[in-house]
Amino acid sequence: MSYLKITTFQAYLFWENIEKNLHNLSLRLSAIREKTDVIVLPEMFNSSFTLNVKHCAETMDGKTMKWMKEQARRFDCIVTGSLIIKENDKYYNRMIWMRPDGSCASYDKRHLLPIGGEEKVITPGTEKTFVRLRDWILCLGICYDLRFPVWLRNHTPEYDVLLLVANWPDSRSAHWRALIPARAIENQSFVVAVNRVGYDGNEQYYSGGSMCIDPDGNTIYYKPEDEDLYTFTIYKKDLEKTREKTPFLSSRDRFCIDY
Repeated sequence: MSYLKITTFQAYLFWENIEKNLHNLSLRLSAIREKTDVIVLPEMFNSSFTLNVKHCAETMDGKTMKWMKEQARRFDCIVTGSLIIKENDKYYNRMIWMRPDGSCASYDKRHLLPIGGEEKVITPGTEKTFVRLRDWILCLGICYDLRFPVWLRNHTPEYDVLLLVANWPDSRSAHWRALIPARAIENQSFVVAVNRVGYDGNEQYYSGGSMCIDPDGNTIYYKPEDEDLYTFTIYKKDLEKTREKTPFLSSRDRFCIDY
């Protein structure tokens, strides 16, 4: 199929309260009435962004992973978002790509925010993750990764959609609004970026601004301030038209990243 239906949930998150977040998300997602291909939740959707890893971390067979499997089966679609995972005595900010059959792919956040000390408690990922959904290839990313165009460069394999989940504060919302279209234009891909709304336990305010930008930099969806559950459709023909009309990717530099 040459299109994808994507449902984004710009959610209000409850600080370090996994039970309450999962309950609220279940209720809110009940409003989905049309068949969708992907449900996208924010970064750390079960806890809000926190470095209290001992309290909020789960394992890959924990409560939130089981909840994601249930929702993927319930809606017969992909469910994605990130949470804190403990594995081999290390903690990861891990984005899960949960399929309806209960299998999953994952991406560990590469770039860790120095403000507040994320890098002191979270282990960075070292590998990009690309996932395939029918004839689409998607690249997974988390929040602070947005600031690093080399990491997100459309190179090998060539992706169609950059899918980014975040807890991006209002104090840096101008950066969010500038960088997302830039990533779409330079990579000639769709960018779907999902943020949260409301205050966290540190009185940090999040103003949302979740959006979908097409490969030409045009806005398909944008929602500031309010909690919002929204479904939109993107089309492969629009991607192909942009790349045929302006074949800029053919001029990209070839490089690899040293860790």
